Amino acid sequence: MTDTKSPQLSALDAEQVGYKQTLGRRHVQMIAIGGAIGTGLFLGSASRLHNTGPALVLSYALVGLIAYFLMRALGELVLHRPTSGAFVSYMREFFGEKWAFTTGWIYWMNWVLTGVADLSAVGLYMQFWFPTLDTWITVLVGLVVVLAVNLMSAKAFGEFEFWAAILKVGAIAVFLVVGTVVVVGGFNVGGHQAGFHNLWSNPGGFWPTESPYVWYGPLLVMSGVVFAYAAIEMVGVAAGEMQNAAREVPKAVNAVIMRIAIFYVGSLLLLVSILPTSDYKPGISPFVTVFGKLGMDWMSALIQAILIIAAMSSLNAGMFSTGRVLRSLGMSKQAPMFTLKMSNSGVPWAGIVMTAAVMALGAVLNAFVPNAFELAIEATAIMIVFTWATIFACQIRLRQLIDKGVVPPTPFPAPGSPWTSYIGLAFLVFVVVGIAILGLAERRGVLAQDQLPGGGVRHPGAERVARPRLAAGQATSDRGHRRPDRVGLDRHRTQVWRCHRRRPRCRHPGPLRRKDHIDAYHDTFTDPAAARRRGVHRVAADRLQQPR
Repeated sequence: MTDTKSPQLSALDAEQVGYKQTLGRRHVQMIAIGGAIGTGLFLGSASRLHNTGPALVLSYALVGLIAYFLMRALGELVLHRPTSGAFVSYMREFFGEKWAFTTGWIYWMNWVLTGVADLSAVGLYMQFWFPTLDTWITVLVGLVVVLAVNLMSAKAFGEFEFWAAILKVGAIAVFLVVGTVVVVGGFNVGGHQAGFHNLWSNPGGFWPTESPYVWYGPLLVMSGVVFAYAAIEMVGVAAGEMQNAAREVPKAVNAVIMRIAIFYVGSLLLLVSILPTSDYKPGISPFVTVFGKLGMDWMSALIQAILIIAAMSSLNAGMFSTGRVLRSLGMSKQAPMFTLKMSNSGVPWAGIVMTAAVMALGAVLNAFVPNAFELAIEATAIMIVFTWATIFACQIRLRQLIDKGVVPPTPFPAPGSPWTSYIGLAFLVFVVVGIAILGLAERRGVLAQDQLPGGGVRHPGAERVARPRLAAGQATSDRGHRRPDRVGLDRHRTQVWRCHRRRPRCRHPGPLRRKDHIDAYHDTFTDPAAARRRGVHRVAADRLQQPR
């Protein structure tokens, strides 16, 4: 390494001052496992099975391979320089402060929105046992518990993740054992004989192409499968507080491909071999469906508890990572300076408290105005893709510097580099295109929400909310979310009046009765031709102002 790089590396290493290396081997292994198992498997796979068919197994396997490429790229970066700043610190080193700023705040916003969804999801899951329980109580308790764990120490975070991962892995292991016995034994499940022959005898075959399926479903569904693997990169954030990152990270990364093959691909292979994929319903865990058909209804309560654990684990990971990321941003004055504060136990408590406060505010707003967060939550999809792209980009840049002799080679190089990273980036571009196609198909009504191959849980702890296509003559508000009885009549009147102010040549004959205004405004969405005859033009409500 040249001497000219020493001051820069010294400044980057300064980010690690104050952290305690307390995460041991068992913590690292379970953090890697826990990041790969969440609600995307326990809940989100149901809608994808229903809409895609048995070929979903290939979709999960292919995305799992990309996830392995990602982890190998991240492993090389960690062995180059372990840091709690993770992606922010690597972007600062290889691409400069502007990209570090962008990466840090996008990653923080992703976890904040995911945390809001996790808190809301915990409240809904708890109503399985306590139907009358107010969700704000569960939100408050869950937030306080996870906040307390993160403020203790990195080791406390590791212990929480260790036991959460143990429970999630245990539930999957039970299903794998029971499912293997059922499939190999050819048991009758709900009037259907289990067996691997179901891969081809499933309605529509292995790769359904006829209605209600679409031939490109298994391809587009990958844009949703990516988010089942979200948080797998948590090992990179935790590396700065590992007792021996050089020893533990390679072991954890190399085990990822086997865990994906067993837990994801293995579970899905058994699911499609036990029941027809049409039997799995969106919003109901496929594991609950199988155990229910087997007469083991008590497993529903267990799976519900696992969903709560998965959401709490996601919330825990979000607080841990955002506290470190905010401190890394604060080191370059890209975040409030108070985020630099640390406790005696090596916890960046100020950044964690800031994240928790924003999550709490978001959960409160989400309880009163749920539709306000729908678009923001969907935006987390792009944020996750961006984070993965930064890892691939940083690894490519690191390898370029190694080849030029500027940086010494790492003891854990990514195999096939840089081509594996280029493949990863190309796949992420494909994911973004898939998201756009699914969004257009949904908005234009080409596919109903329950027919979208990429439907289901798009991020940990939250289920994607539909925007229903309206029938002709069905009244709606400006965005199609709420019925008119939930929107103030004065607001509709104001919208039409504003139309007059912005369109002087509008033929609408001035102040009519309130009902006429509402009918005329609704026609702009349900019957544009009738609206033109009335002389009313559509005006987006979020751009309107009160009349003077």
